[in-house]
Amino acid sequence: MLNALEVITTVVVGVMVGVEFSVAFVMNRIFNTLPEDSDQLARAHGGRMLGAVMPFWYIGSLVLAAIWAFAGWHRHGAGLVVTAGGLLIVSVVMSVLLLVPINNRGKTWTPENRPADWKEQMNRWDRYHYVRVAVIIAAFTLLVAALV
Repeated sequence: MLNALEVITTVVVGVMVGVEFSVAFVMNRIFNTLPEDSDQLARAHGGRMLGAVMPFWYIGSLVLAAIWAFAGWHRHGAGLVVTAGGLLIVSVVMSVLLLVPINNRGKTWTPENRPADWKEQMNRWDRYHYVRVAVIIAAFTLLVAALV
């Protein structure tokens, strides 16, 4: 049963990393090249869509890692899982304190009501997101290492 938990946790976190990596290095770069208001509209839609799913994904990943750490405390790699869980906590805290407030504003914007500094706010979100992606990649790497 523990082996199944390890694999499920690693896959869930790995897919989350893939989605967030894609947002950072593929989707936002595509959005930035769209004409006129399309960039802002695409980001607003993405913020609404992913903003509804990601809280469950981040918290779910953290819960899975915590269960793995608790259930596998006696096994080799438990320290790696605990450290990965700590990094997932950092990613949740970063999300709540830094990214979600910007996302909550951005997902309501339209070309008619967006603030003059909307691009600066999106650039700030991007910078925070790059750091969060690095944190969750590190967590994922530790989970994979714990499988060995």
